Amino acid sequence: MSVLIVTSVGDITVDLHTFCCPLTTRNFLKLCKMKYYKGCLFHKVEKDFLAQSGDPTGTGSGGDSVYKFLYGDQARFFSDEIRPKLRHSRIGTVAMASAGENCNASQFYITLRADIDYLDDKHTVFGIVAEGLDTLKKMNEAYVDDRKRPFKDIRIKHTYILDDPFSDPPQLAKFILESSPIGKPRDEVAEERLDDGWMPSDETTTPKQLEEMIRSKEAHANAVILESVGDIPDADVKPPDNVLFVAKLNPITRDEDLYTIFSRFGTVESAEIIRDYKTGDSLCYAFIEFETKEACERSRVDMDNCLIDDRRIHVDFSQSVSKLWCQFRNSEPGAKKDGWFRRGRDRDQGVERKTKGHVLKDENTQRDGCNNRRSYDMEPGAHQQDRYASRRKIQKVNGQDRYNDHGNRK
Repeated sequence: MSVLIVTSVGDITVDLHTFCCPLTTRNFLKLCKMKYYKGCLFHKVEKDFLAQSGDPTGTGSGGDSVYKFLYGDQARFFSDEIRPKLRHSRIGTVAMASAGENCNASQFYITLRADIDYLDDKHTVFGIVAEGLDTLKKMNEAYVDDRKRPFKDIRIKHTYILDDPFSDPPQLAKFILESSPIGKPRDEVAEERLDDGWMPSDETTTPKQLEEMIRSKEAHANAVILESVGDIPDADVKPPDNVLFVAKLNPITRDEDLYTIFSRFGTVESAEIIRDYKTGDSLCYAFIEFETKEACERSRVDMDNCLIDDRRIHVDFSQSVSKLWCQFRNSEPGAKKDGWFRRGRDRDQGVERKTKGHVLKDENTQRDGCNNRRSYDMEPGAHQQDRYASRRKIQKVNGQDRYNDHGNRK
């Protein structure tokens, strides 16, 4: 009257109290014969308390008894078999994780320490771990989150019935699988964690590092979902490393202004101010695409917090993949070519940008001369003075003259 439970961290042999708890042990043995527990998670592991399993959904809220399969939904749960002599006195005590009084189904737990007497007379104790205490020790040392879910999955790989004193009901035969199911249970809806076969490259991995690995895996899983619904071209897509994000722009700043200013760091492929798709007004942020990653990095360091058109701008590396998404969308047959936003001049159309005759004025205007922060303003060239005279004049700061957009001294 025993069962061998093979888990991802080791084997456990459970001796069953078939004489004292016939209803419970018959349920457990027949579920094992149906391979019902194959792949189930130990979804809850509380250090020095218990490890709980038996729910194919992996959430702790699922599971059915064998009697439901035999007799229908009304027999999903069965009654408690609480016996005064069967106590939670030893490590490795196996008992039913019931949803309430007389609400036993498939979930069970194994105690990870002795003398948990406050569980007595509340749950049906139906077995004891005869071999595999070292496996219980490994479970007890598992890293878990605040919901007591292990960061690295612990699963039941197989269950082998070593001795079954109960005959099989005739209707059970159709529920017994010819071969063991592969992978996790089909009903599992629990969040993905590190696979039970995952091994860290460094055995000294800390809980914090392990949690970061989990979050990275969850982020990738979410990216796969976004790829499947068409929101991103590829799950492994990354923001381009040659594009800057520029924020806090003055509404009067133009695409060509940014193009000329940022060109001092290298070849600029495009400078696009994002505009409202209805009014065409600037939304006061832009994307600057460089030919090389190195030029982008130099520009990021020098241009952050600089003064353009009397506004301190913020410059950072772009985290947007919208450009890649648009390229992906536009490459599809029948795709619409218009974007949601009307952007600045598009250098991807093969139109060569002509010099506007602007002169870049470069003066160190950071307070106290620190950090070499600079102010950049556009001063029209000689042949365009009349065209741009009414727009603005060069600004001077730190005690020098400052002019407004009409050329009047402030």
